[in-house]
Amino acid sequence: MEPELLHGVTDAVATVVLHHPAKRNAMTAAMWAGLPPLLDALAADPAVRALVLTGAGGTFCAGADISTLQGSPEEAQALAARAEEAVAAFPKPTLAAVRGHCVGGGAQLAAACDLRFAEEGALFGVTPARLGLVYPSTATRRLVSLVGPATAKYLLFSGELIDTERALRTGLVDEVLPADGLDERVAEFTRVLVSRSQLTQAAAKEFADGRVDRDAHWNAQARGNGDTTEGVTAFLERREPRFTWTASG
Repeated sequence: MEPELLHGVTDAVATVVLHHPAKRNAMTAAMWAGLPPLLDALAADPAVRALVLTGAGGTFCAGADISTLQGSPEEAQALAARAEEAVAAFPKPTLAAVRGHCVGGGAQLAAACDLRFAEEGALFGVTPARLGLVYPSTATRRLVSLVGPATAKYLLFSGELIDTERALRTGLVDEVLPADGLDERVAEFTRVLVSRSQLTQAAAKEFADGRVDRDAHWNAQARGNGDTTEGVTAFLERREPRFTWTASG
């Protein structure tokens, strides 16, 4: 099959699959370019309340297809940066489900997700130093915010791969699952995500990403809808809440 981005929506969770198994899901120029409009469409779909990004088969993503760097490395990096920013800007919770190699551009995409769950045996690497590339400033700052400056420098300076134990210890991943346990845990956790208040999640995502000018907006959103009343009432009645706030209103 041709390299492509597969996607589907089940039970309010959109799943995007990086599919290029012949090259361990390495990203072609068309795949990089196709990711932002796909994410825009999924973000606008009211049926979508969370997003999972993963790779086909036993690998998340081995990075950029090297053939994309042979023409204009700058253009190829710009495509990757736009795709990364599109993942980071997705307005609903995002989770990278990682198996196997998560390297280069793959690590760039995973770092742009809100959360990263990995299967034991996964390997992570940020590898521009192996190719003489300058890693984008936005991607560098995002990596530093996840793992701290020392680990970010270790990864960027060396291009070495790290295992899930170190990735968990440094904050690059949030959970490590045993072999064959990743899908079940991701399904379980995304069910939790879609049951929670989208109002809380949307505000928390903005604040956690550094927005400092939206307190009044989110306070007005909280006053103008019934999620808080519903949440408190459901707690007192010992039932699951039925939250109604959505980004469109």
